[in-house]
Amino acid sequence: MKAWRIEKHGGPEVLQCLDIPRPEVKPMEARVRIQAVGLNHLDLWVRKGVPGHKFPLPITPGCDIVGTIEQLGPGTEEKLSRDGIKVGSPVIVNPGHSCGRCEACLGGFDPLCRYYGIFGETTDGGCADYISVPVANIILRPSRISVTEAAALPISYLTAWTMLTRKAQLKAGEVVLIQAGGSGVSVAAIQMAKLLGATVITTVGSEEKIEKAIKLGADFVINYRKTPFRDEVKAILSGMGRKGCEVVLDHVGADTFSESLKCLGWGGRLVTCGATSGAEIAVDLKAVFFKNISILGSTMGSKADMIRVVQLVNEGKVKAVVDSSWPMSRLPEAFERLESRSAFGRVIVTSG
Repeated sequence: MKAWRIEKHGGPEVLQCLDIPRPEVKPMEARVRIQAVGLNHLDLWVRKGVPGHKFPLPITPGCDIVGTIEQLGPGTEEKLSRDGIKVGSPVIVNPGHSCGRCEACLGGFDPLCRYYGIFGETTDGGCADYISVPVANIILRPSRISVTEAAALPISYLTAWTMLTRKAQLKAGEVVLIQAGGSGVSVAAIQMAKLLGATVITTVGSEEKIEKAIKLGADFVINYRKTPFRDEVKAILSGMGRKGCEVVLDHVGADTFSESLKCLGWGGRLVTCGATSGAEIAVDLKAVFFKNISILGSTMGSKADMIRVVQLVNEGKVKAVVDSSWPMSRLPEAFERLESRSAFGRVIVTSG
């Protein structure tokens, strides 16, 4: 089969389309014929490399995978048939895989499993013709959700839902600041925060993105390239008779983290799931303990939460946001689009 491979870290030029063996189908696995893959910043880190972190090269990138079941492994067909899943069924692949046996997995939050991994990061991903995955990672794709829409969901929407509900425990009537409003995580978080009854402030890097964020439901949108976002947040909150946000979602990192903390009120919660601008930060701890601020880390989410995310989209309560769609043959160009920071929503690559 054809597969895009990364054999060494670097720019888009390190992506190679090669012929490799089709993956075997083991017991309790399904082989999926891939139709579309959503690209994430995680794919950029795998391609570029991260100092101090070792990726299992060579590797096929692509975390967010959508396709049809091509073959089921031994002992699998009967189990999946109860859920209406069979050969030919349209499916979404949950990108996080775990042992399924430990306390974390059995307790319902598999990202804490010591063997937790993500397709495209710790094992081969979806930028190929086929992938074999555990049946526990298979979710039937509802007909109301298109292939490209489905490919926009897994990592970004699952992460956003987990950050807002499990970590921040966002409540109706609270104010949330969502950094980088055009990113995959944030376009999901804006909609989900509104669904939960919050007032949403978000930041974007261009005038073009302001109207798009408003259409998603953002109450206030700040162009951080025109004015310091903290000053704007302070002015917005003053007009509401408030001195701080209850919640901040920040996956930008070094460029925003310290100022994001200052936007929180007493007892505020900052949740982070990434550091696209850098991971080294300086924090004034006095403000953290005097104001009883909580700083919470978040990675991915549970399999149950992934099912809930698909339900929300299928019910029309949350929309999948696709920036652009590219043929798989133009994967390096799709990476460049993602890396340009011009995208609003998910960049998708499609097969066939």
